[in-house]
Amino acid sequence: MAAAALTREGGEDAFRRLFRFYRQRDASDLRGVVDFSVPGGQVFRSQLSISSVSDQDACRAGLQPVSQWKAYGLTGYPGFIFISNPFLPGCQRHWVKQCLKLYPQKPNVCNLDLHMAPEKTVDLWGQSKEQLRRKGSSKWEPRSLLEKLRWVTLGYHYNWDTKKYSANHHTPFPSDLAFLSEQVAAACGFRGFQAQAGILNYYHFDSSLGIHADESELDHSRPLLSFSFGQSSIFLLGGLKREEAPTAMFMHSGDIMVMSGFSRLLYHAVPRVLPNPEGTALPSCLDQALFSDLPVGSVVEHSSDEDWQVCAKYLQSSRINMTIRQVLAEGQKFPEESGTNGKGQAPSEDNHHQENSTAKRHKPNTE
Repeated sequence: MAAAALTREGGEDAFRRLFRFYRQRDASDLRGVVDFSVPGGQVFRSQLSISSVSDQDACRAGLQPVSQWKAYGLTGYPGFIFISNPFLPGCQRHWVKQCLKLYPQKPNVCNLDLHMAPEKTVDLWGQSKEQLRRKGSSKWEPRSLLEKLRWVTLGYHYNWDTKKYSANHHTPFPSDLAFLSEQVAAACGFRGFQAQAGILNYYHFDSSLGIHADESELDHSRPLLSFSFGQSSIFLLGGLKREEAPTAMFMHSGDIMVMSGFSRLLYHAVPRVLPNPEGTALPSCLDQALFSDLPVGSVVEHSSDEDWQVCAKYLQSSRINMTIRQVLAEGQKFPEESGTNGKGQAPSEDNHHQENSTAKRHKPNTE
């Protein structure tokens, strides 16, 4: 296959060549992409720490009991764990709604803050929901503000200019997302994980995520957690150098990736967003409504039919990804910095991730 030939070439920036291969090929040429629903080859079952998360706490986070999760590893990537959609029926809807309705609200930071006055970005949901609900299939229709959303940062806000976090640019991290992240981390052997920073990425079919490694956190001993919702994508996981060719894999709605240990600092990217493989407007796992009786203390809430109609319309051509990080080790503090105000909210250009254009180069993003 052409992808295999590219992998064997080696030489300068093998990652870039494979990124372009999957970016440019049509959807029928994906035979080299790892599918975790079909274990075999370099895919193997990964053991989880079942006793670290009670069934009740898993349910409170909207997750199945850990004993029922399907977790996998990849040969050659120690510390990488792929969990195939462990969410209870209907519970993905909560996280989608939070990413579209709640998390973009102030004091959190988003890419639109660079281009718009603060009062214009206070209520992206309220300004977009009617336009989204009425939206047809024409790609020429103007995009709502929510559809122009590219990223939101939570907790310690990432500075896109300095590629650093700082103590004086921090807002409260969402408690529901922190609880979800803590349960997933514990199940993967990382008890005591603290969700301190989040980057939410919003993709459309013409979006991609550039090649990068997540090095900005001061504590690399804690894992990077990645949650995906909506349409599918191809994810590339490489090595410590860009000269090492990556492995391509599918990510579908509800899937979770955990990058820890050796895999924590590897280069990775998303060259392409794909329609879900079932051939329907939305994956079937998103068609399921939330069960009526939520457990005491559940962080998952029922979404109104009205709210879900807006979310579903958005997801018909979009994918949402949440990546959660622990920035500081227990008792660790940020180093003193001089000459900065710690509030570089966005780069001079929105190069976090861009739409496809023959005139644009896809620049680094962080997932």
